[in-house]
Amino acid sequence: MLDLLSDILTRLSLRGTLYFRTSFTEPWGVRVPAFRNVARFHFANRGEALVRIEGQPGPVHLAQGDLIIIPRGAAHVLSCRHSGPEEALPLDDILTRSGFPGHGTLVWGGDDTSRETQLICGHFAMAEGSRHLLIEQLPPFIHLRGYGDEAGPWLEATLRVIGAEAGGSRLGGDLIALKLSEAIFAQAIRAYIEQTHETDGGIAGFADPHLSQALTAFHRAPAKDWTVATLAREAGLSRTGFAGRFTERLGVTPMNYVTSWRMQIAREALATRGLSVAEAAEISGYASESAFSRVFKKEVGISPAAFRQAGSADRAVA
Repeated sequence: MLDLLSDILTRLSLRGTLYFRTSFTEPWGVRVPAFRNVARFHFANRGEALVRIEGQPGPVHLAQGDLIIIPRGAAHVLSCRHSGPEEALPLDDILTRSGFPGHGTLVWGGDDTSRETQLICGHFAMAEGSRHLLIEQLPPFIHLRGYGDEAGPWLEATLRVIGAEAGGSRLGGDLIALKLSEAIFAQAIRAYIEQTHETDGGIAGFADPHLSQALTAFHRAPAKDWTVATLAREAGLSRTGFAGRFTERLGVTPMNYVTSWRMQIAREALATRGLSVAEAAEISGYASESAFSRVFKKEVGISPAAFRQAGSADRAVA
């Protein structure tokens, strides 16, 4: 049975995609555009880089061995220490001018080969319309450096395996790199949650031992007839204490969370699995198809039948 974080990421249809590994020589700068429904990552396999994320006050220094994840696909600039954002070229232009074939290593930059930067870059795509409080409340970026005793050896070893496999000549290398990159995203979010404090609204609830018990119970059986009282019993708290604690630490009421996640289950059932509206209502915990349809339209903006039809069209095109 899936644990809480695994269930969330699986339902959001997380898929890893490596879009390039690099050999950048100074001076160099790359402007990466914003993209919807993705989380981007960059790992400094060798050398270093500056990362300037749109809306953030200053650059992030990515040292050798560091990983940065940009959870909501914000536009950003990657560059060497000698290049400013105004000198960076758009990624599409660099891909064209370098003759990058779409696999292997992207070679770009100036004549100074003494300070090569090797990055492993990619993104984690989520299904269109996927939503979850956990992803929405993550910071603009997660910078993993100085890894802890437990996460460090595993994380660094995994990233180095990705570096060795991605774009290589051995059979299955790209698939291995993709699957490991998905594991990296899950580990990064887990590490961030474990490091949060009680005052970090929207995330703190997932680290709270009482609330996480209730959340885990709900995610294991989302169609069950959940109430604030039954969730509170799972948490080992009084109804009033649980409701106040949940709202304070996650920023939504318990039943709002229940409804939102059930609608995510319904989206997946209708668009990805092609289930009927009645079947989607049942697995989402609604005995009445009409009641389910009302809630779905309120949450998503269109009827479940229309949403299913749009998903069928997308699957036919694919």
